[in-house]
Amino acid sequence: MTPAEEPTGPKSPLAQRFRGFLPVVVDLESGGFNARTDALLEISAVILDMDENGVLFPQETHSFHLDPFEGANIEQSALDFIGIDLESPERDAWPEEIALPEMFRKIRTAVKKHSCTRAVVVAHNAHFDLGFINAAVERCGIKRNPFHPFSCFDTASLAGLAYGQTVLAKACQVAGIEFDNSSAHSAEYDAEKTAELFCGIVNKWREMGGWPLPSPAESERED
Repeated sequence: MTPAEEPTGPKSPLAQRFRGFLPVVVDLESGGFNARTDALLEISAVILDMDENGVLFPQETHSFHLDPFEGANIEQSALDFIGIDLESPERDAWPEEIALPEMFRKIRTAVKKHSCTRAVVVAHNAHFDLGFINAAVERCGIKRNPFHPFSCFDTASLAGLAYGQTVLAKACQVAGIEFDNSSAHSAEYDAEKTAELFCGIVNKWREMGGWPLPSPAESERED
């Protein structure tokens, strides 16, 4: 975000909740585990919103199938695991250098709408996804990346705290979120389930009195 784009109005409840960050839930599918050498094959981003009562909810999803970058490594075991057929005529894949700026544009619009300073990745094992995003941004020479380069919210850690589970499917099950294992390992499906899980944890914490925090004056009165 350039200085001219810095929000000038009052912060929205969503911006206040996360210190000026807009949480965006991301999931991706790749041709391996190495962000610099392995292909990025799918990416999905769920933009969140917050109602007047402070309840967080998924608002919109943006998803792309991606063409492997030139020279990318793709492990057959990864394709078998995630169930992607690169030759499928229905795949409708985009080049990274077109798809990512289009997705980032939509995220920047949401950042501006909520008077946030920038977006922050929310993901299950978030540093994996953030590493692939940062590598693709560098590879494509993208100058306007809306995401913080290293801060993120990891739902594996949050689910471990809230539900005693770190696997996405099991955490959703304990949280009462329907999860279809036959649909898993699609970036869009996993991103939307991760968004449900994250919103559920944040909202449950609010219901328990964890947010908003009491003001210093209120704390003094309680003492």
